[in-house]
Amino acid sequence: MSFISGIPKNIICFFGRILGTLIYHIDIPHKRIVTRNLKFVYPEWSEEEVCKVSRRIFRNLGITILEILQMAFFSKEDFLKNIRIRGEEHLLDAVKGGKGVIIISAHLGNWEAASLFAPCYFGYSVTSVARKIESGIINRWIFKLRTRFGNSIIDKEGALPEMTQTLRDGKILALMIDQGTKKSEGVELEFYGKKVTVTPAAAMLALRCKSPVLPVFCIREEDQKLTIIIKPPVQLVRTKDLRDDLKTNTQIMTDVIEKAVRKHPDQWLWLHKRWKRFYPDLYPEYIARRNRRRAKRIKKMLSEK
Repeated sequence: MSFISGIPKNIICFFGRILGTLIYHIDIPHKRIVTRNLKFVYPEWSEEEVCKVSRRIFRNLGITILEILQMAFFSKEDFLKNIRIRGEEHLLDAVKGGKGVIIISAHLGNWEAASLFAPCYFGYSVTSVARKIESGIINRWIFKLRTRFGNSIIDKEGALPEMTQTLRDGKILALMIDQGTKKSEGVELEFYGKKVTVTPAAAMLALRCKSPVLPVFCIREEDQKLTIIIKPPVQLVRTKDLRDDLKTNTQIMTDVIEKAVRKHPDQWLWLHKRWKRFYPDLYPEYIARRNRRRAKRIKKMLSEK
């Protein structure tokens, strides 16, 4: 399968754009979500601008899908040859502290590439936190891909003890903090000036373990080559009010994510219903489906009495 890893980047991007364009025209529900999300947070954009960026978002998705498929056949040398890195000194300095390192990131560019690149370039394994995918076949394939070169995965459900131990052992822990979480598990903050729930896990672990927090993003640049950008450590706030510190620091981290998304809006995964918790009317189909499920549960309960 070495010929797959050797397919030139321009070929991957060409067919990726075709794939993304097909998804854009076929997957109407997700196209609708992307359009509504963009209009919601960029009200100043014209209809033409929203459509243009929407198409670019799906094309980026198509390229990312093909890149991920190709990465399954990459050797360590292939990763080093195909991906650039900037800011590596920030990670090297953070590791020297011996208190573990928390990496925060988002579904931006090719989000799967950064953790796979780390053991190839630095020789450090990365422990990521992820939710299991419903499809068993896809879940096993993704798990095998992500754990190449010595990386490990922690199941998101009940992950806190393992995450804490990872940092206590001086290892690298990677968290994606750009998607929603259950109201009971998140804190209410702002993303793009709109209310959302965000997991406070990164802030909690940073305060508890005194671990540095580094934002890391894998961006596709103008020449289509991927570049991993490691930012300086986030400057955290520490007072005697833990509850307030969790919220303040989680907002600081969320602002870092927002800044990266604003810089590359066509590379973020706008396909999820990020604002459904506080703005459900933005996704009427979601409300209708939720109401149908609720009615079905009630009907089942009544029939069992």
